[in-house]
Amino acid sequence: MGARVGFGDLSDLNNVFYIRLNSPLDVIKAVAEILIITYFVYVIFNLVRETRAWQLLKGIFLIVFITALSNILELRTLSFLLNNTFSVLAIGTVVIFQPELRRGLEKIGRSTLKGLFVGDTDNERVFGMVSAITRACIDLSRTYTGALIVIERETKVGDIITTGIPLAADVSAELIINIFTKNTPLHDGAVVIRDCRIEAATCYLPLTENAEVDKDLGTRHRAAIGVTEISDALVVVVSEETGLVSFIQNGVILRGLTPDALRELLSENLTAAAASSVKGISFLRSRIKGDE
Repeated sequence: MGARVGFGDLSDLNNVFYIRLNSPLDVIKAVAEILIITYFVYVIFNLVRETRAWQLLKGIFLIVFITALSNILELRTLSFLLNNTFSVLAIGTVVIFQPELRRGLEKIGRSTLKGLFVGDTDNERVFGMVSAITRACIDLSRTYTGALIVIERETKVGDIITTGIPLAADVSAELIINIFTKNTPLHDGAVVIRDCRIEAATCYLPLTENAEVDKDLGTRHRAAIGVTEISDALVVVVSEETGLVSFIQNGVILRGLTPDALRELLSENLTAAAASSVKGISFLRSRIKGDE
């Protein structure tokens, strides 16, 4: 008498996938289960995406598909071999995905309860971007390397982005410094940041038409003021002549910012959470160096 190996009795599968909806409470439970399962699938997908583990995961999916197909077609020998590999895969998966599992558990441990379900990555990305810009400006200011960084907000500046060279890269201090290093192909023009990513470099900006702008300001600063007059973008400028760092918003320029002042200005305007940390322009002016 032969023994048939498979996934189990069909009635067991029915019990697993059967959803009882006899009351409003059952509906709430079903919705909660679906949301929780969807969330964890999403988290797992993000953990393994763009890593070597993604290729391994696709291999596991292929084995599952072949196993199901062999059971349907009653290929008993193949079914026996594949079904018994699942006990090995259960242990092997923990070893194979150990780095991703560790990173995921660390992320869950660092997150708040709200962050687990709503997501707190937006502010994390913004603070990371602000930190990268600040660190880059410190280095560029020290070496008297000119820089022009535009941060897009609500008003889209796609027409300006199209004038440059597309990058679509994560914001990092090292990349910004490399872009603006003298005698490199991308150093001339502006860098435009959208959604915490560098969209393009060597972008051309419209010059301000305000006749009251300080005559001492060069083309880089005039272009920075110009783009803020036609949009709500934030602009950071590092002067090639003086090394001073400037912040421009709505056509208003603050020059000679310290790293702390620049960081707080960017944080105030890019995140609601940090808005209370800055107590107005008078506070910032006390932290601005002279323009000498």
